[in-house]
Amino acid sequence: MKNPKLVPIILTVIIVVLAAAIIGILIFMKNQPIEKRGVQPLVEIAAMEPDSSKWGLNFPNQYTTLLLTETNQMRTTFGGSEPVEKLDVDPRLRTLFAGYSFSKGYSEDRGHMNSLTDVRNTPRLSDATPGTCYSCKSSSNPSLWAEMGMATYDAMKFTELTARVTEPIGCANCHEANTMRLVVTNPALEEALAEQGLDWTKFTRQEMRTVVCANCHVEYYFQKDTNYLTFPWDNGTRIEGIMDYYAEVGHTDWTHADSGAPIIKMQHPDYELFSAGSTHFNAGVACADCHMPYTRDGAVKFSTHNVMSPLLRPSETCGACHTDVDYVVERVTEIQGQVWATMENCENALVDAIAAIKTAAEDPNADAALIDEARQLHRQSQARWDFIAAENSMGFHNPEEALRILAVATDFARQAQIKAIEAVK
Repeated sequence: MKNPKLVPIILTVIIVVLAAAIIGILIFMKNQPIEKRGVQPLVEIAAMEPDSSKWGLNFPNQYTTLLLTETNQMRTTFGGSEPVEKLDVDPRLRTLFAGYSFSKGYSEDRGHMNSLTDVRNTPRLSDATPGTCYSCKSSSNPSLWAEMGMATYDAMKFTELTARVTEPIGCANCHEANTMRLVVTNPALEEALAEQGLDWTKFTRQEMRTVVCANCHVEYYFQKDTNYLTFPWDNGTRIEGIMDYYAEVGHTDWTHADSGAPIIKMQHPDYELFSAGSTHFNAGVACADCHMPYTRDGAVKFSTHNVMSPLLRPSETCGACHTDVDYVVERVTEIQGQVWATMENCENALVDAIAAIKTAAEDPNADAALIDEARQLHRQSQARWDFIAAENSMGFHNPEEALRILAVATDFARQAQIKAIEAVK
């Protein structure tokens, strides 16, 4: 170059021009609409829309597989979704639930699309049944809770709410409309998490693929007088903390007809057992990984909403992580068999304890203090047994914890039996 003094000036101009171009490109990109993955939605979904068929216009794969839960009535060795009457399978249950509505009917739960049909047909209903019993049965609930508040909802009778609860479990129970973000929809779950200092809005998506199941698959109770739905988690989600909570608030579901013990009826604490340090939970596995595995429709990958036992499709569920599926199924069968056998021994101990307490209570010369101790032991034992019996995995969600709880329950039952025998000496 003839004039070397111009070189720095030219380089500076080039740098300024390039910088301006880059800035212009960045500004242009920033002002572009956010790219959306997958097929664009066909319709706008109203917030908390209870009708899942409307969501299905945008998400046909998820919706059509959800519909399969109405007919997927298949039985596993210890559960499944076939409408089996548990009282006939295990007649001891009539003794264990003597004096309570579960001694009238205790059918196996069916798939999500049957939730309203099943709850309305149970022989446990009466004129006094609270509307709170609809809480885990319908996608109509999120909008009703938003409209009237859970306290008003829970104060209504079951029959009063029936006309407004129109849809079975569906999309609105777990998803935010349009964004499809997984959300906590049950106010009782949000309150229970907040009590523990947990903010679900900060959970990862993988964590939410378990937490949304806790909208329903948990232990709960109705507060006295108001029937307000409450999760007993103030002292933690393990059985000892739950029982301490019930003692603190003085809650009892019913007085046993034979033993006179104040008994707690556990519901379906799947979340509590699974999250209590189980192998799969600690490894970051979510409920949906096993119960709603990813599948394909051509080139489209999606999570099936035909929720069922992983044992009914082990290649898709267990096979996602384990190479030897046959071994895994064999191992699961062995674990569940061990839990079942232990649970049977616990039931036998409870039946013996109930008989002994009943005999002692009928003796006018029996030691009343010892009978009361026996009743309290019966309460503690039956709650622990039911924590595992009412849970839906036959202990596989957390085998070590399930066996630990059943061992303690059996010990309490035998202690109750001994106390009752001592009371009449």
